[in-house]
Amino acid sequence: MASAGSELGAAPPPSDPDHAGAAHFTGPLLAVGQDWCYSRLRERHGGVAPVLLDGDVPAWLVLGYRELHRVTSDPLLFGRDCRRWNSWHRVPDDWPLMPYVGWTPSVMFTEGAEHQRRAGAVGHALDATDRAQLAARCAEVADELIDTFAAAGLADLIAQYAQKLPIRALTWMYGLADAAIPELARDIADSLDAGPAATEAHQRLYLRMQQLVRDARRAPGPDLPSRLLAHPAGLTDDEAAIDLLVVLAMAQQATAGWIGNTLHRMLVDDEFSLALQGGRRSAGQALNEVLWAGPPVQNFIGRWAAQDTELGGCPVKRGDLLILGLAAANSDPQVQPGSAAEAAANRAHLSFGHGEHGCPFPAPELAGVIARTAVEVLLDRLPDLELSVPAETLQWRPSVWMRGLLALPVSFTPAGPAALALS
Repeated sequence: MASAGSELGAAPPPSDPDHAGAAHFTGPLLAVGQDWCYSRLRERHGGVAPVLLDGDVPAWLVLGYRELHRVTSDPLLFGRDCRRWNSWHRVPDDWPLMPYVGWTPSVMFTEGAEHQRRAGAVGHALDATDRAQLAARCAEVADELIDTFAAAGLADLIAQYAQKLPIRALTWMYGLADAAIPELARDIADSLDAGPAATEAHQRLYLRMQQLVRDARRAPGPDLPSRLLAHPAGLTDDEAAIDLLVVLAMAQQATAGWIGNTLHRMLVDDEFSLALQGGRRSAGQALNEVLWAGPPVQNFIGRWAAQDTELGGCPVKRGDLLILGLAAANSDPQVQPGSAAEAAANRAHLSFGHGEHGCPFPAPELAGVIARTAVEVLLDRLPDLELSVPAETLQWRPSVWMRGLLALPVSFTPAGPAALALS
C-alpha cells in the first residue's frame, strides 16, 4: 500500500493554489485500494477533495453523499456540457480520459429542454421493452453460455459469462443479429478504454448505429431503434444513432460489471453467499447490496460548474470539473446502511446517479432483469462454484470509472448441458 500512499501525497502544480495537497487520482491507485483511497481522501478533505487526473489536470472529487446529491440535483449550477471546462488547454488530444470528457452531440451532454426531449424519447423507447420476454431471452442466453464451459469444471466468469450475457441481451433489444456480437463487444470495450484504440472503436460503433437507424427507418420493427425513431420528439437520424450508441455502451459495461461484482462478492463473502444460496436473500436483494458496496460505475466524469460557487467548503470556480464519486458517496458513514440486510432493501444508493442526468428510467430496471437472471441461472446450474485462485490474487481493472475484475476463475462439479438438466 506504500505506493498508493505516495500517490495521495503527491505535490500539486504550482499554478493551482486551490489544489494544494491534491491527490493523484488514477485507475491503478483505485485498483490497489479503492476503499482505503476514498477513506483517506474523506479524512483529509471532507465531502469534496481536490484531485489531479492524468497529466496533473485538476478536478474536484465529490465524495460526500449530501454533496453529490446537491450537485446532481442542480443542473443549472452544475451542468453537463463539457465545453465550459476551464482546463481544456491542459488536455492533449491523446489524453487517456478523453473518451469520458470529449464532447459529442449525444443525450449525455445536452442540457435543459433539449435534454428532456432526448432523454424522454430514450426512456419511452426503453420502457416498451417487455420485461418477461427480456428475462426469458437472458435465461436462454445464460444457459447457452454455461453450456460452453459446464463440462470442463473450470471457467472465468468475467470473460465467459458476465461480459457476454449483457451484450447478447442488448443486441436482442436492438434487433441486431448474433453475428455482430463479437466485434460489437470489442468496440464497446475499446471505446471506453483509456487507450489509442478508443477513437477508432467509437467511430465504428457510430457507423454501425447509423446503419441500424437507416434500416429502422426503412423497415420499422419491434426493436429499440424503431421505437426511438417513432417517438413524438422527432429525433433526427444522427441524434438517434449517437443516443443508441451511448445507451449500448453504458448498459453493456455497467451491467457486465454489476454481474461480475455480485459473483465476486458471492465467492469471497461467506455470509453473503449463504444468505443468497440459502434463500434468505433474493438475487435482486443481493444485487442491490452490491450497488452499495461495489457499484460497477464507481466514478462518473462529470459535471462542470456554470459559475463560481462553494461546495463542501471548497472554492469551485466557473468551468471547474467535478467527478461524481458514486462509490465514495455510497460508503459515506453518514448514510451507509448499518447491516447487510438493510443494504439489500435500501435503494437510496447513488449507483445510478441522480437527477435529470441520472441513468434514465427504466434503464436500471432493465439492467436489473439482465443481472438478476444471470445470477439466478448460474446458481441453479452450478451451485457449488468456488474460486480456483486465492481471493487476494484477483486483479481489478485499473480504471477511474469502472469497477470490475480482470478475471474471476472458478471451479465446480462438471455438469451437462441445460437440455439434459431439464430432462
